[in-house]
Amino acid sequence: MNEYKKYLDVAPEVKKAVENGQPVVALESTIISHGMPYPQNVETAFEVEKIVRENGAVPATVAVIGGRLKAGISRDEIDYLGKQGFAVTKASRRDLCVLAAQHKDGAATVASTMIIAAMAGIRVFATGGIGGVHRGAETTMDISADLEELAKTNVLVVCAGAKSILDLGLTLEYLETRGVPVVGYQTEELPAFYTRSSGFKTDCRMDSPKEIAEAFNAKLGMGLQGGIVAANPIPEQYAMDSAYISSSIDAALEKMKKLGIKGKKTTPFLLDEIQKITGGASLSANIQLVYNNARLGAQIACELSKLQGR
Repeated sequence: MNEYKKYLDVAPEVKKAVENGQPVVALESTIISHGMPYPQNVETAFEVEKIVRENGAVPATVAVIGGRLKAGISRDEIDYLGKQGFAVTKASRRDLCVLAAQHKDGAATVASTMIIAAMAGIRVFATGGIGGVHRGAETTMDISADLEELAKTNVLVVCAGAKSILDLGLTLEYLETRGVPVVGYQTEELPAFYTRSSGFKTDCRMDSPKEIAEAFNAKLGMGLQGGIVAANPIPEQYAMDSAYISSSIDAALEKMKKLGIKGKKTTPFLLDEIQKITGGASLSANIQLVYNNARLGAQIACELSKLQGR
């Protein structure tokens, strides 16, 4: 942690927890600025931190503020990111050095949250869904940096699978090639963000937070670089109809293609467009799956803390 202090600020509560071996859960901030409209984004972020605490862990929302990498930001800073919205840079690995040099703000993606969490000594991260291989990537080469980060950074990521706007089959193939285990929590099938099933199998099924923590602890102990994806299906009562969400995604993709939207603008545009098409139903599902992942993330962090003898 200290070796990065020129660039990294760790909130006092988070720093104390890490140093004492207490469970900490990293949380991303792109979901605040780019994933939801204001004020639901800020309300959701506050509730997620509350859920992490209720389940025995310390929350650390990650962002870049004024060029400083932050592991743990204040409620005022969360509100600031929520109000700024798309005006804040969506910051992945490639953006961190530029934002630091230019003293600018950035909302942390899955990849950059993993990087900053690892710098701060945080091993568990809960989010909505990871990025992946985009549809049509065989010609566009549009593949999320999240996948490479999962292969190289030692942070366990709890998510509701990959976002269903992606090519889930190719995303799994990519993760397999890069040696990233995809564990289904109480399921043998990869969840597809808004829905509990995708038609694709996970590498294995684990039925308790302790099992997942043991697998990650073993990976760390063996010196095997990279994280684990803990795929946690959206609760059944909040899951959307597969046919309905698929047609909504297809409509959003068609509009995106017509508008020529590419690169880092793709995911925020699609999530917003799907939210409009579904009359807000997809936003409600998104919020509930994030809550569910925060709960499981905290439980895994607690088990990992016990395993590491602290």
